[in-house]
Amino acid sequence: MNNANFFEKVYAVAKQIPYGKVTSYGAIAKYLGVSRSARMVGWAMNASHAMQDIPAHRVVNRKGMLTGKFHFDGTNLMQQLLESEGLEVVDNQIVDFEKHFWDPQVENPEFK
Repeated sequence: MNNANFFEKVYAVAKQIPYGKVTSYGAIAKYLGVSRSARMVGWAMNASHAMQDIPAHRVVNRKGMLTGKFHFDGTNLMQQLLESEGLEVVDNQIVDFEKHFWDPQVENPEFK
């Protein structure tokens, strides 16, 4: 699978993340059958900022940390977007991460 095709698959999953929910780079990679490619999912999210319809702010690391925040315009845009959806963020980490976590394997198994 080439990078462009992989990125498109990542974006298709990211578009399914519901408002007010988040997922992780690793959860997307696992869902796509490449569980050791979380970093590639991160690269796809970083490349998505030119596209308005990709909710990259809803993808965080496995602990709920906003590790991608430096790739957003503005100092706290990622945090602001998440907070506007009702999530609480303290010290760059989502409060009650498990409560807000959306697992594509569980929530959307037929999507692939």
